[in-house]
Amino acid sequence: MVEDNVADGVTVTQLAEGAPLHRTLDVADPAAWLALDAGVREVAWYRPQFLPEWEHLAPLPADLHQLDESRLALALCHRDGRIRQEALGLSVRYPGLLPLVVIRCADWAGPVREHARQLLRAALSVDSAPGLAPLILRVGRRDRGAFGVDVLGEILRWASHAQLAVLFDDPDRVVRRFAYRLAVKGRLLGPAELARAAATDHDTVVQDLCATAALTALAGGDAYEGVLPLLLSARNPRTRSAGVTALRRAGQPEQAEPFLGDRSALVRACARYVVRRHGGDPVAWYRERCTAPDDLELPPGAVIGLAECGNRADAGLLRPLLVHPAAGVRARAVTGLRELDCADTKQLRPLLDDPATAVVRETATALLPCAKELPADWLRERTSSERPRHVRVGAFRLLEAHGGIVALRMAVGLLEDPDIKLRIWAAQSVQRWYPAPDEPRGNAEVGELLDRSRHLFSDHVLRWRKWEAGVDS
Repeated sequence: MVEDNVADGVTVTQLAEGAPLHRTLDVADPAAWLALDAGVREVAWYRPQFLPEWEHLAPLPADLHQLDESRLALALCHRDGRIRQEALGLSVRYPGLLPLVVIRCADWAGPVREHARQLLRAALSVDSAPGLAPLILRVGRRDRGAFGVDVLGEILRWASHAQLAVLFDDPDRVVRRFAYRLAVKGRLLGPAELARAAATDHDTVVQDLCATAALTALAGGDAYEGVLPLLLSARNPRTRSAGVTALRRAGQPEQAEPFLGDRSALVRACARYVVRRHGGDPVAWYRERCTAPDDLELPPGAVIGLAECGNRADAGLLRPLLVHPAAGVRARAVTGLRELDCADTKQLRPLLDDPATAVVRETATALLPCAKELPADWLRERTSSERPRHVRVGAFRLLEAHGGIVALRMAVGLLEDPDIKLRIWAAQSVQRWYPAPDEPRGNAEVGELLDRSRHLFSDHVLRWRKWEAGVDS
């Protein structure tokens, strides 16, 4: 597998001419080493029968003992396995070439691979392993790459917290996952440190791993004080949900109640579980908060939460919220009515002109099943370039759901729109358009509209589309 960006010929040629390795290559970047490995063997596409360019300019000598670090790096990546194997034996003179030894541990040639593995096992230490970990883990994704990962795990089991800390902040999530698994297994991090990692890392695997480990490591109720606040205040919902679920085990189920109105559906579901196990009634909590339609403190999560666990009768509490001052509440009220199958076209129609993008988006989604009940001319007015973009997009979606000539008329009218995305969507809508089954064939306007968009079709497809609509070509 060729990794990311293949090293350009300039870099390889510079090394062949003896340029210092550390000045030619970003030696701290694993991708640079992988690109070099691929680039050394790369042959120009226009002359595949020849050797790589650098071998014409500065071929390797027969005696590799004469090579400096830069040219030995090329030998370690050479197309000839015998040269790679001989270069491995000389690589011990230059510790800076150890990354190429890591790559050779997954070499397709068995003797080269075994020799490289012996060298890596001898050279890798607790001090050097963290610096090579990103490269080893990337090579580990290849066939025959598991050896390096196994050796890395064996070495880093003895690493200190400070030695692993550099891997906790690595931009590659695979590296962070590996480091945190080692830390959890070796109990190098306390519950509060694990909770902090779960709350701050952006990777869901790390979040789950650290949150679970933090809660597992706790012994008693008092110990939760340093962990639960970190989990419950996390920005990511997976970590918050772990903290909410742990409230029951911590003997603090009453603290789950405020999370019934959380912005995340996962957190709300966990909060409902804890509240119910404590004898509470989440539905009553939601109804109580949605009873005051003018409450500026009403959390949008409480509105959608009522729809998630209520019944159709609760639609009566959601409808007054369609005019709530907060856009989030209005949007969630629309979503709730749709989930309860109580979306009324007449009530929702005014919200297509709402100033909030989220409200219009949710309204258009709720009205899609009954789009044909909306006046086509009224919707087409809202695709005008004078309207706000989110209103135009909502009207576009509903007109396309109309189907038939209504959708075609709208899409062709937007083919030269100043908004590039709407132009693209309109062109795609025209290309996938088919006559509606209930529309009469032979409509001359259809032929005219298809002619206006002929640049979107081949001649054959345009004739076929016209034939389907009963229009003369």
